Amino acid sequence: MLLEKIESLLKEVSTLTAANAEEIEQLRLKYLSKKGEINALMADFRNVAADQKKTVGMKINELKQSAIERINQLKEEAQNAESHSDDIDLTRSAYPIGLGTRHPISIVTNEIIDIFSRMGFTLYQGPEIDDDKHVFTMLNFAADHPARDMQDTFFIERSDPNDVTKNVLLRSHTSGDEAHYMETHEPPIRILCPGRVYRNEAISARAHCFFHQVEGLYVDKNVSFTDLKQVLLTFAREMFGPDTKIRLRPSYFPFTEPSAEMDISCNICGGEGCGFCKHTGWVEILGCGMVDPHDLAACGIDPDVYTGYAFGMGVERITNLKYRVNDLRLFSENDTRFLREFESAY
Repeated sequence: MLLEKIESLLKEVSTLTAANAEEIEQLRLKYLSKKGEINALMADFRNVAADQKKTVGMKINELKQSAIERINQLKEEAQNAESHSDDIDLTRSAYPIGLGTRHPISIVTNEIIDIFSRMGFTLYQGPEIDDDKHVFTMLNFAADHPARDMQDTFFIERSDPNDVTKNVLLRSHTSGDEAHYMETHEPPIRILCPGRVYRNEAISARAHCFFHQVEGLYVDKNVSFTDLKQVLLTFAREMFGPDTKIRLRPSYFPFTEPSAEMDISCNICGGEGCGFCKHTGWVEILGCGMVDPHDLAACGIDPDVYTGYAFGMGVERITNLKYRVNDLRLFSENDTRFLREFESAY
């Protein structure tokens, strides 16, 4: 009868299961404690006939060893399950997760910043939601200038119809960042202002209601147009290649005088003329000029002591020149097929 009970317990032990550590402990107490099943067998062992003691004793030891091994196995399985459970995040995307790349606008912006940083310019970023005073008034825009029209600029609040400087708007250029900086800093000033700007434009392959600019400002004593030309020539050759030529054409901006548009020799045809440069050999990339004395005075800087230059460029235009993207909308549609083409660009 005792051997039958031992055989029954052996089968029972071999199929033990437990859902957690508490259940495993209950199994240990049931089979291996002083009041457990195996110790109870030892009490019955005294009544076994002498000629069967060896056989029964070996079976009890086998049962005990089996119980220890099975309970230890259950403990190990529970510990492994607990250690792996922390690694499971049910909210994460399914594998495999593809590595991303930098956006082409970010790639070019960082390259522009790097070039001018090596020429001593420091980074400054102003607010995207600004007031008329910094975006227009301090930069010499007339009160009836077209840029102050709802058709050209996104106005958020027009609180005082008698005072345009109180209007709140999405900045239409990063030149306002320069006004902010000049208002709170004394020369010498050498800053670079990158950021997103907004204009009320119909969206097409060649225009968008938002885009990106990088503007630069240098104010100090005895700053000349020659300094501006040399800085821009250095930039063009760093960005587009050492053989790049530049030309400056007279232009007009309210905040610079004299003002100029800068062209570079077409980097596709080498200046010989092609469809991209409209067979002129030149491509316009930025506007620039000497800071108007009115702007300096409006920001609290003495125009009789200091002079300065400023320049501004559209990042999308520079990106188009480098990578020949024919539709501006591609930069904001987040089409991964388009973005993957720039994986090796940085």
